[in-house]
Amino acid sequence: MDKQRKLIIAGNWKMNKTVPDAVELASQLQTDLGKVTELDVVVCPPFTALSEVSRVLRASTMRVGAQNMSEHPYGAFTGEIAAGMLKDLLVRYVILGHSERRQFQNETDALVNAKMKAALAAGLKPIVCVGETFSQREAGQTEQIVGDQLTGSLAGLDAEPMQESILAYEPVWAIGTGRTATPEQAQQVHAFIRGWLSRRFDDTTARRVRIQYGGSVKPGNARELMGQPDIDGALVGGASLDAHTFIEIVRNSL
Repeated sequence: MDKQRKLIIAGNWKMNKTVPDAVELASQLQTDLGKVTELDVVVCPPFTALSEVSRVLRASTMRVGAQNMSEHPYGAFTGEIAAGMLKDLLVRYVILGHSERRQFQNETDALVNAKMKAALAAGLKPIVCVGETFSQREAGQTEQIVGDQLTGSLAGLDAEPMQESILAYEPVWAIGTGRTATPEQAQQVHAFIRGWLSRRFDDTTARRVRIQYGGSVKPGNARELMGQPDIDGALVGGASLDAHTFIEIVRNSL
C-alpha cells in the first residue's frame, strides 16, 4: 500500500489482561509481527503489564504504549503515573483523551493539552483522540465538535512537536458498538482534520502528522479503511485482545 506517511496500528487493551495473559498475548504477537518494518505496530497494555510486555517485545520492531498518564512530572497525586515512570518501562507512545476517559473521568480538552505537552517534554509520542457522539453526528456537528477538540487539545503547540504527535479520529458511536464509520465517512473527517492542521500549523505539518482511525476496526474492514488517502493507521480496541485478529488487521493493512 503506497502511503506518504508510514502506517501505525496500535492495540488498546483497555482494562483487560492479567500479567500472565498479557505476556502470552505479547509473545504471540511478537512471533508474527516482531519483525514487521513496513508499518509501526504498537501495543498498549494496562499499567500493571507494561514492564513485562516491554521485556517480551524488547528485541522486536514492535513498540509499547500506555493508555494514559498524568500531566504532572511527580508529586502527591495518588494513583497517577508520570511520563518519566513510563519511560523507565521503555514506553514510547501514550494514548491521551480517549473518549472513555473524556466520558467516565470527565477529562477536558485543557487537561488533554496539559498531558500532551508533558508527554512531548518527556520524549513520548502522544496519540491524541478526538471524535463525536452519534447525536452530534446526526445533528451535523461532527466538524464543529472535532475542530473544537483539536483547538483545545493542541493549544499552544508548535509545528515541530506536532509533527512528532499522532491523532486518532474515534467516532464515539463506533467504539465497541460493532458500528463502523464507512471508509468514506472516516476519510471525510480525516481530510477535515488534515485541513485543520494545515490552517493551524502549515502544509508541511499537515502532510506529516499521522491520523489513525478507531472504532470497531476488524480484519474485514482494515484494508479498505487503510486505503483511504488520509487514514494513516488504526487504533484498535476489542479486536486487539485476540492475537489472531490483531495480526490479521496488521497484515491486511500492509
